Amino acid sequence: MRIIRYENEQGTPILAALTDDSKVFPLIFKHFFELVEYAKERNQSPYSFVKEMTQDELPSAIKFEDLSLLIPIEAPEVWAAGVTYEKSKEARNYEATDGKLDVNTFYDKVYGAERPEIFFKSTAARTVGPNTEVYLRSDSNWQIPEPELGLVINQEGNILAYTIGNDMSCRDIEGENPLYLPQAKIWKQSCAIGPSLLLAETVEDAYQFDIICRIYRDNKKVVEGKANTSQLKRRYDELISYLLRDNEIFDGTILLTGTCIVPPNDFTLMDRDVIEIEIPEIGVLRNPVKAPANKQIALY
Repeated sequence: MRIIRYENEQGTPILAALTDDSKVFPLIFKHFFELVEYAKERNQSPYSFVKEMTQDELPSAIKFEDLSLLIPIEAPEVWAAGVTYEKSKEARNYEATDGKLDVNTFYDKVYGAERPEIFFKSTAARTVGPNTEVYLRSDSNWQIPEPELGLVINQEGNILAYTIGNDMSCRDIEGENPLYLPQAKIWKQSCAIGPSLLLAETVEDAYQFDIICRIYRDNKKVVEGKANTSQLKRRYDELISYLLRDNEIFDGTILLTGTCIVPPNDFTLMDRDVIEIEIPEIGVLRNPVKAPANKQIALY
């Protein structure tokens, strides 16, 4: 069972349940955590509550593929974990050493350390949903998407749902100096979330998600990569426990769990590229790429 948000013909945001066979059931709530709190008051889980609500209801006549999807949750904060996959460690080493092979860096230490790398990624105002443009930085010449599984958690750190995240990154800025990480990660529309929330109770094994990333340029696929969350070095509860340490977390916070898909080292995103990130159980997060006006000239 998935939760989506879409805009109806009157321009009103609608929260809805989406079944495995793509039937759409509009719900009476505006936001996901309104549903969560109402279910809690009834001593029900979100899944059991939604299942009960939709059991005797007729699905919407609107087809899922015709919906104008919105971001499924307006997360107050998005955090991210870094260097949680071996592929990510190798990519960070490449950036930090100007492409020298077999050179160890502090990223090796991060990968093997007890404490994971947890960093702040985005706010609700900087985060976009499906089919909305993600932006490039004007002062970077090496930018990529980072396809990641996102954990939707409450203030106690319980996982309520899973989603897809695109942690847009500037490889040249981070590689120049690790202290530049915030600038390599955080800027306007540098994070995308969606297209749905997969309720945690419906997931049998969250370490068996396939993640696929495709990048299109002029309608031609120029990059494709695939990974699986079984390759993750750390457990989700471990990452969450470090996020919660001496920290205040809000209901609806998203924690991105790291990437295992890195485009070729000679690749950088360009204006009008299209990024697709797919986790089959969650859907496809699709975003066009937009370069600032002063960047477009330099790219062509």
